[in-house]
Amino acid sequence: MAERQQWLSLAEVEAVAREAHATQTDKAGEPYVLHLQAVAEGTRARGGDDEQIAAAWLHDSVEDEQLSEQWLADAALSQRTKDIVLALTKRQGEELPEYTQRILDTDGARLVKAADIAHNCDPARRARLDEETRRRLTHKYARTRQLLGLVEGD
Repeated sequence: MAERQQWLSLAEVEAVAREAHATQTDKAGEPYVLHLQAVAEGTRARGGDDEQIAAAWLHDSVEDEQLSEQWLADAALSQRTKDIVLALTKRQGEELPEYTQRILDTDGARLVKAADIAHNCDPARRARLDEETRRRLTHKYARTRQLLGLVEGD
């Protein structure tokens, strides 16, 4: 019988994400790791499993070029976790319908994206943004919710 693969623990995934994003800030100038933590907690609160929570910690790592696709491919993570991270990685020039369809087609990705959108739309977080950015992101996330079949509060 084949030996079961030993995956990184959630604590190890969190440590990798915190280190990878340590110098990054969000649009309001806050440490980016606070967003990752909120998305991981939101994923857990929505009933996400360990693979989804691991993906939540890493959901922006490839898109933001904090970790490479090769790092992800080689990482001691389940294929499902890797698939979720890649599904949530928006490619340059990619249209929103194509992006959201990939999320819908990937087991477990919609729940993680719901947690991501919920944190991005948190009124306290949005209040720290300038009016132009707030308006642009409000429209973007409303459209993303619609394409994913999410309602406000999901």
